[in-house]
This record gives sequence, structure tokens and C-alpha cells, in this order.
Amino acid sequence: MEVQLMGKDFLMEVQRCLGRARDRLLSHQDIEGWWKAELETNVSIEAEDLFLREFLGIADPEVTRQTANWIRHCQRADGTWATYYEGPPDLSVTVEAYWALRYAGDPADADHMAKAAAYIRDEGGVECSRVFTRLWMALFGLWRWEDLPALPPEVILLPKRLPLNIYDFACWARQTVVALTVVGAHRPVRPMGLDLDEINTGVVPPEREPAPAGTWARRFQRLDRALHLYERRPSRWLRERALRRAERWIISRQEADGCWGGIQPPWVYSLLALHLRGYPLNHPILARGLAGFDTWTIVEGDMRRLECCQSPVWDTCLALVALADAGVDPADPQLVAGARWLLDEEVRVVGDWAERRPNLPPGGWAFEFENDNYPDLDDTAEVALALRRIRVPDSGRVQDALDRAVTWTNGMQCSDGGWAAFDADNCSRLVAELPFCDFGEVTDPPSADVTAHVIEMLCELDADGFGSAVDHQVVARGVAWLSAAQEPDGSWFGRWGANHLYGTGAAVPALVSAGVPTDDDRVVAACRWLESVQNRDGGWGEDLRSYDDPAWRGRGMSTPSQTAWALLALVAGGRASGEAARRGVAWLVGNQRDDGSWDEPWYTGTGFPGDFYIRYHLYRLVFPVMALGRWLRAVGNGR
Repeated sequence: MEVQLMGKDFLMEVQRCLGRARDRLLSHQDIEGWWKAELETNVSIEAEDLFLREFLGIADPEVTRQTANWIRHCQRADGTWATYYEGPPDLSVTVEAYWALRYAGDPADADHMAKAAAYIRDEGGVECSRVFTRLWMALFGLWRWEDLPALPPEVILLPKRLPLNIYDFACWARQTVVALTVVGAHRPVRPMGLDLDEINTGVVPPEREPAPAGTWARRFQRLDRALHLYERRPSRWLRERALRRAERWIISRQEADGCWGGIQPPWVYSLLALHLRGYPLNHPILARGLAGFDTWTIVEGDMRRLECCQSPVWDTCLALVALADAGVDPADPQLVAGARWLLDEEVRVVGDWAERRPNLPPGGWAFEFENDNYPDLDDTAEVALALRRIRVPDSGRVQDALDRAVTWTNGMQCSDGGWAAFDADNCSRLVAELPFCDFGEVTDPPSADVTAHVIEMLCELDADGFGSAVDHQVVARGVAWLSAAQEPDGSWFGRWGANHLYGTGAAVPALVSAGVPTDDDRVVAACRWLESVQNRDGGWGEDLRSYDDPAWRGRGMSTPSQTAWALLALVAGGRASGEAARRGVAWLVGNQRDDGSWDEPWYTGTGFPGDFYIRYHLYRLVFPVMALGRWLRAVGNGR
């Protein structure tokens, strides 16, 4: 659909487009007030779910069949699987998917299986897959425990002042590692009645290849050899002490819905760890944990898949911000219901973040329905931005919650002035060098996108008089950090969204909220970069390969969410009336579906850069609503 870029007809068409999208977004709200759409990832989630069920003895033939249908559905023509839509083949995901289909009964000589096996062998075989893939194989006797990197449970006894203690790991890695040390200490083997000889090559696993002399990687290889020697005859009293502490640590972090950390990996490994410690499947802890997976399961037709995480708080606060930007009355009952639900979700208990900030009172929000141990700064910032836009009758309750959020956010600033997602000063460089840690990001340093969202929150609350505890020095340090993080081309790296379009879409509104003029060099450089990477069709897109290859920065098929992120920056930067912004708006208008939403098969969410990506099904709707609403307001004001 070709859209004219000028005149009243264009504005009316944008308004109609926004109205359709707004109504579509409102229709997604749950009766309890929240929004939640699917978080789609790669098929390793489904494969490992089948492995877990087999190991625990609760495999169900129908579950296996429907899950195999989904895994088969996601296989590409070349026989491989990827970590994201139209991404390059991924060896570990392909190994796990192939294994899951063999387990489900697909013969190795079937055409689709032979193609997958040929790719696996060409890439070095099972031996070159990630450590976690081979750890799953060790559980079933398909890999030797002795050939995995060592990570003894005694690590939990290390005091916080020593390197490599568990709090040097990011919260997601910490929960996973503690549980896996218990699993590794027991070294169970429960054969499933098949072998995978056809995808073994006998090459040396990557972590066994000698690292360059004098590097931390080489030192940790020596440490790994020493730990393997210790594993042959560990101190019995020290091992049991460590296992008991790890067991207590795991149990104390189970959430009300049965999960751990609100994400799949620590949830699965915690169940394995406690089961190996002697907890029967009908024990309340394990029973609650297993039952919780039912709420994360999606069955469509004859296929079954799982979410790796759920995002109701994130989806709800973004939806509220977008609807307010779209002109919905702040006192609208649906918006008030959403705000009240968010207020009920405030985390008022102390979590793991207090290990680095022991005297800081709690006050924030998590990403999921249940994750009180791990509220995060990103959700807290966006929830606060949503609450300030809604006219909740109990304004005193809103004020109190926002004051607590500001106090907690101030206290969670890292020593360098930036903000990370879950912890403060979680920047150890050593843990990433451990041979065990090849599964993605294992620390949680400050990022431009989180820092930007926090700055925007603090500045808007300060301007409104909501955040009575806003510290201007804290904001100034944050702005300095964000300014220093700007790339030479004018963009910002996006840690939790793809990628420089996401980082830049967050950073420019934050700087302008902090009082940076739109003609400032930082804002001008960012807007010029956005204009330089705009696609010929008027939209913006950035392929996830940009995390590994700078040549992909700002390049990719146009998507609704990424086009919206670019527009958010251009509007904030005073360029709403420019040709680039108008072409971007026209792209959104021209590509809207009849139901008011947009198509977006591409993954634009990031879990671990380079390793794990997410397709947020609400992004294709919520961000265009936000961007179109702000654009219309800006051009209506003559910008």
C-alpha cells in the first residue's frame, strides 16, 4: 500500500491506523488488568523439556508426539535449526532437536534426519556443541561426565569477597550454576535406549583445546584439571556441607508459581538437583515446580511448544505507556485496571540484589507473574513511566510506590554511573573464562538501554513531582555514563533488544528527558545514524547477526517494532516532521494488517547477545502504537 507523506489526508490515515492498533491492543487485555503475549524462542526449550520428563520418569507419549511435531515444524529446508527466524544454523540447537526427534522415534535414515546429521558432522559433531548440550547427554549416558568441565558444589562456600563466588555470576547464571553443581556432584546416568553415534566425530571439544599461554583461559584450564582430580576423591564432609547449603539455597528461591527465577533453565536444573538430593516427585516443592510448566505450555492444533519465560509486567507497562501515548483517557477504566494490577505486583521483599546493596530498602517490579527474588531495573523504570500516565483514584498509593521505586533505583546505580538489569556492579570478567560458561552472558554489567530507561523514568518523575526522592547527582552520573557509551557512528548498543536500533531508540528520549537539547551533538549524531540506515521501503530493521558482525549494524528487513524504535528516537530528537520520520510512519501505515496489528516473524528481543534471542509477540503492536501516538502529538505541536 503506497501512502502519501504530506497533507491532511496523510494525517487522517495515520490517525485511522493508530485507532485500529489502539483498539487491537485494548482487546488483548486480560480481565484482571494485565497484558501478556507469547515469548517465542528456539526449539532447545522443547527438546530439553522432553529430556527432563524422560529423566524424571514422567514422559507422556502424547506430549512427546506433539512436541516432536513442533520441533519438526521448525526445521529448515537444509535440515538445521537456528536460534531465531531466518538466522544461521546453530550447532547446539540442531543437536538437541535431532536428538529429541530420535527420542520421539524418527529414524536416523529419514531424509530430514540425514540432512541434520550431515550438518552436525560437518560442524564437528556433538563434540563441538555447547557444554550444556553435552551435560544433558551425560544424564543419559551419551557423554562421559569426566569429559565435561568441572564445577564442584563447593563453589557455593566461597565468601563474597573472593573471585568466582556465586554472586559474581548474573542472577540467571547464578541460579543455573548452583543447581548444576548439585547435578554434577551426583553424576547420574539413566540410559534412554538409543545412541547418537552417527553424529559423533571424535574431535576434541573446544574447551579442551589449549588456550593461549598466559591467558586466564589457560589458567582456568589448569584449574579445571585440578578440580577433576579433586572430583575423584572429594572431601566427604566438605562436599556434603556444600550440597546441603546448595539445597537450602535452591529451595529458598522457588517462587510462588513453582518456578525458579521466572525462566526455564534454572527451573529445570533446580528440579533435577532437588530430585537427585532425594526429593520425590510428589514432594510439594517438586510437585509445584512440575505443575507450573502447564501454565507455560502452548498447544495449537497438533503441536506443543513452551515459553522460556513470561512477560506480563513488561507487556502491561509497555501497553499502558503506548495507550496513553495514543491518547486514551488517563482515567479510562481499562488503563486504571492495568495500573492497579501493576501496583499489586510491586516487589516489597529483599532479593539477591541485596548481596551488593544490603542496606537498600526494596521497591521495584519483576518481569514475570512471580519472581520476587529478582526484580529488575528495566521493568521498574517502565512501570513507573506507566503509572505516572494513569489517573488512579488512590493517588497516594501510586506516590508511595513511585517513591520506593526511585529510592531503590538510586541505590542500584553501579559505581560507574550506569544501571544493569538485576544487580549492581556485577561485572566480573573472570567467570566468563570458566570452561563451563559457554551458554551466553554470565554477568550483568550496565547497559545503555536499561540506563536510558532509568534516566527517562527519574527525569519524568522529577518533572511531575512524583519522585520526591530523585537525586539529581544520580541522574547526572547516569547521563555521563550514557553519553560515554555512545558509539562512534552515533548509535547505542542494545543489550536487551535488537540491537543498535533498540539502544538508540531508548537513549535519545532519555537524553532529551534529562534536558539535553535536540541540537546537541549526541542527539544529532544519533538521528543522522538512524537516517543513514533507513531502508529504501521507509522502515528500519536490524538483523541479530549485528551482535557478532558489525557490518549488520542497523541492517535488516524492516520490522514494525524496530521501525517504531527509530521513530521514538527521531520524534524525541525533534525530527518528527523530517522526511525520514514521515517515511517511517508511512511504512507502518502501509504494512498494517486488517486486524490493526502488524506481521513480525523476526526476533527483535535479546536474551544473551550472540546466543539466545526472543520473539516478543506483543512488540509488533505495542511499539508502533507508542511511536505513532508520539509522532502525531509532535507534528500537531509543529515539530
